[in-house]
Amino acid sequence: MAARLEDAFDRRIAARMKERGWTVRIEPYAGYGSPGWVRVLARTLLAAPAVQASDLPGAGGSAQAGAETAQAVRGWRSFATAQVAGAPVEIHVGDLVHHVVTDRGGYLDVLVESELAPGWHEVRLVTSDGRSVVAPVHVIDPEVKFGLVSDIDDTVMITRLPRLLVAAWNVLVRHEGAREPVPGMAALYRDLLAYDPRIPVVYLSTGAWNAAPAIGRFLRRHGFPAGPMLLTDWGPTNTGWFRSGPRHKVTQLRRLMTELPHIQWVLVGDDGQHDPEIYAGAAQHFPDHVRAILLRQLTYGEHVLAHGVPAPTIEGMAAGRAAVRDGIAVVQGGDGFELLRAVRARLLRMR
Repeated sequence: MAARLEDAFDRRIAARMKERGWTVRIEPYAGYGSPGWVRVLARTLLAAPAVQASDLPGAGGSAQAGAETAQAVRGWRSFATAQVAGAPVEIHVGDLVHHVVTDRGGYLDVLVESELAPGWHEVRLVTSDGRSVVAPVHVIDPEVKFGLVSDIDDTVMITRLPRLLVAAWNVLVRHEGAREPVPGMAALYRDLLAYDPRIPVVYLSTGAWNAAPAIGRFLRRHGFPAGPMLLTDWGPTNTGWFRSGPRHKVTQLRRLMTELPHIQWVLVGDDGQHDPEIYAGAAQHFPDHVRAILLRQLTYGEHVLAHGVPAPTIEGMAAGRAAVRDGIAVVQGGDGFELLRAVRARLLRMR
């Protein structure tokens, strides 16, 4: 019911906007792949005729691939758009052309055939009226054996807010430039990747796709390695008004480990709520695909904001112990510098 109501509302809004001359634009996100295929991520939205490409929320989306970015904006602007469901899109991957259609939220998340060599590339996305953008994709070299998956809120970005308010505050109110990184996390990631710059990095979060361009600019501004983001849609589903954040993370982790079976992942998160359980579950189901689990330890105050008590959850602590019993290295520290010292002490390297 919730999803049907949203769909009907969106169709009416889209029809009115098109009558006023609004046109379909594409907001590209970074994707990934392996020789033979790439996962392409994007969203179609409506914009007024006077709106330039540089004014769209996704103007900084290429920051996910390390490119120069547009000027930072206040978060609410990322939501001042209207999605377009069922929009036809052409995907040009080298000499190959694929014809696809966006989903009910206007999102594009497809695996398509590719002849691209390992490395970073751009694929071209074209709307039915000829407007085009490029989306970066990282084709992962089959010789690379390790990868990094990172949470965002309270892992690389300081929030200091109750989890229920974090997303709303960060993307609707707070200016991009005011967001603070967790000390030392960028240095930790650079150190982990120092052995081989081809190592893939994926940022996995329960945050909304609307915030992807802003997060990409944040990551680049503070020296984090480039990599695609796997976010979610805040809207209702066929089964309820809100989507499950933990289920999203579990699903995406399973997909990464299935699609890239030659990769062992270092999973980085915080001990505030679900990350220890989710990562321990991944290690249990895919023991050959998890190299280590790194957890940033929140302060007492951050724990209260995250889940209401001034300490890690019992479930989270139990999950950490289970991962250790399974032979997975679990490293903890208060920030990136502590984690880096612990990683070096344990001689944990991606090699």
